[in-house]
Amino acid sequence: MNFLAHLHLSGNDPDILTGNMMGDFVKGRLEGRFPPRVTLGLELHRRIDSFAGRHPVFQNSRQLIDLRFGLYRGVLVDLFYDHFLAARWHLYSAEPLAAFIARSEAVVRSRAAHLPERLERVVPAIFGQWLPSYADPCGIGQVLGRMAARMGRPNPLADGAGELLRCYDGFRDDFSRFYPDLMAFSGQFLADAGRQ
Repeated sequence: MNFLAHLHLSGNDPDILTGNMMGDFVKGRLEGRFPPRVTLGLELHRRIDSFAGRHPVFQNSRQLIDLRFGLYRGVLVDLFYDHFLAARWHLYSAEPLAAFIARSEAVVRSRAAHLPERLERVVPAIFGQWLPSYADPCGIGQVLGRMAARMGRPNPLADGAGELLRCYDGFRDDFSRFYPDLMAFSGQFLADAGRQ
């Protein structure tokens, strides 16, 4: 999943939210590197990614994308699902999306001491440009264009928005079936962690 889903699935703990946000920027073993609740957020991030990668509905969405996108198909599905989460936010949260983004940014910035430098550099863009644009397919196209340019090697990501539009109904239906499962999985992980 992409940034918006990871933030949404973090519950109300600011440290867990921060760790979950950091997940794509922290590799390797976690023991002793961060405060315990930030580490729990990093573990949640990894569990979410693993759950998504194995889920048959997520796999179905990957198969909707043209084979020329190769290993980037999973990246595209992550971003497409964030689009549908943003576009249908009212189905998953009582808090308005703009307020959620602002609150999440304040949390992440308040814990800047824990952020990897690569993440800290892009926090303004994530919260100021990317997340607010996710509800619009054109915004997804812009995000994919920026991702493609940052990679520094030839890749097809800039063309990915065409895949979203080509199979829009299929991706939307897959997301609607997948996301409640992911919410239940993440909620159970956090409940189990709270009992330890």
